[in-house]
Amino acid sequence: MALPALNPPKTLNKKLQSLNPPFFSFSKTASFPKITKFKKYPLITMSTLQQNPLPHVALTNNDHKEELMSAIKSSVNNCLSETHLDLTVPQLKSKIRGKVRDIYDGGDYLVMVTTDRQSAFDRILASIPFKGQVLNETSLWWFNKTQHITPNAVVSVPDKNVTIARKCSVFPVEFVVRGYVTGSTDTSLWTVYNKGVRNYCGNNLPDGLVKNQKLTENILTPTTKAADHDVPVTPDEIVQRGLMTQADYDEVSRRAMSLFEFGQRVALDHGLILVDTKYEFGKGPDGQIYLIDEVHTPDSSRYWIAHSYQERFQNGLEPENIDKEFLRLWFKSHCNPYEDEVLPDAPEELVSELAWRYIFLFETITNSRFEMPETKEPVHDRISRNVSQALSSLQ
Repeated sequence: MALPALNPPKTLNKKLQSLNPPFFSFSKTASFPKITKFKKYPLITMSTLQQNPLPHVALTNNDHKEELMSAIKSSVNNCLSETHLDLTVPQLKSKIRGKVRDIYDGGDYLVMVTTDRQSAFDRILASIPFKGQVLNETSLWWFNKTQHITPNAVVSVPDKNVTIARKCSVFPVEFVVRGYVTGSTDTSLWTVYNKGVRNYCGNNLPDGLVKNQKLTENILTPTTKAADHDVPVTPDEIVQRGLMTQADYDEVSRRAMSLFEFGQRVALDHGLILVDTKYEFGKGPDGQIYLIDEVHTPDSSRYWIAHSYQERFQNGLEPENIDKEFLRLWFKSHCNPYEDEVLPDAPEELVSELAWRYIFLFETITNSRFEMPETKEPVHDRISRNVSQALSSLQ
C-alpha cells in the first residue's frame, strides 16, 4: 500500500531507580553548550522502511542526512550501552543503573550519564546510536528555556552525555501531561479509554473520543512508581498516601501544566506538536522545588509533525511521529513486550531510523546542527576524564 507523501510544513520555526537518599535535583546555575545557528531546511517526501509502515521524515538537505545516517549505521554496534565510572573516576562511590541513565554518587552531587539504551514497556529494547547525547543536550536546551517557569538547577555539564546535579529528595510521582488521546502502552490514555475507562487519574472523559483526537484542554494524569512499572494515581490518592503534601502537589501540578503549555507553543513554532510528556520534581535541602531528570526529550515526550496532523487524523491515519512510538508499535506487532521473557532484536534499519529521528527532533527544536562526537578517544575514556575534571573543580 502506497504511503502518502510528507508535504513541507507551512512553518518550521526512566528514570532513576530508588536511591538512598532517593533522588536528585539540579541547581539554579547552569552551564549550557554553545548553540550554533544554522539554516533550517524544509521537509521532503518520506521513504518507506520495510519493517516500519509509518512515515519517515527527512531533511531536504540529502547530504546532511546521508552524512548522519552513515555515521549512525557505522555506530550501531558501538553504542554507549553501559558505563563503569565507579571503576575509573576515584571521586565516585556507588552506581545505580536506570533504564537509560547510569547514576553515580559523587558525594554532594549525582553524576548522571545518559546512555544509548532504549527503553519501553518497562524494559530495554535496544541501543540507539548517539541517543544519549541527543537526550542530554535536548534536556539542557529545554532546561535553559524554562527557567522562568521553574528552577532546574544543573550544576555542570562536563560532557555531551553527562549532567552533574545536586542531591535532593524526589517526589515519588511522575507528572504526565497530555493534550491528545493516544498511545500504545498499558498506561497510555487511548489504551485505558478504549477499554471503557472514563475517569482517569481524576479526569472525567466524555464518550465518543477517537484515537489521536485533541482534548478540549490539557490534562494531568500522574503516576506513581511500583516495583518496575508506572501506576496511575489520582491527586487525592497522592495526598492521602502521603506521597506529597497538598501544597507541594498543587505547586508542582501548576508548574507541570505551565511547562507543557510553554513546550507546546515552542514546538508549534517549529512545526511540531508536543502531544504528551512526563515531568519529575524534587525538593532540595533548601526546601525549594526543582524540575529534574529530563524535559521534553523524545524519550519523555511524544511529538508529531504539525502540518499533516489534521488531514491524517480526519482520514484515520496515524500522525507522523518523530519519537519512539513506531518502535513500540513494531515490538507490539512482533511479540508481547510485557510478558515475553526474550524479545526479538530490533531490526537495524529501525534502530538507525530512530537515531535519525532523535537527531532530527533535536535539530528542529534547537535550530542547531547536531555535533557528532569525536571518535579518536574511546567514549568511556572521554567521559571518565571529563567527569573527573568536573568533580575536582567542584570540590
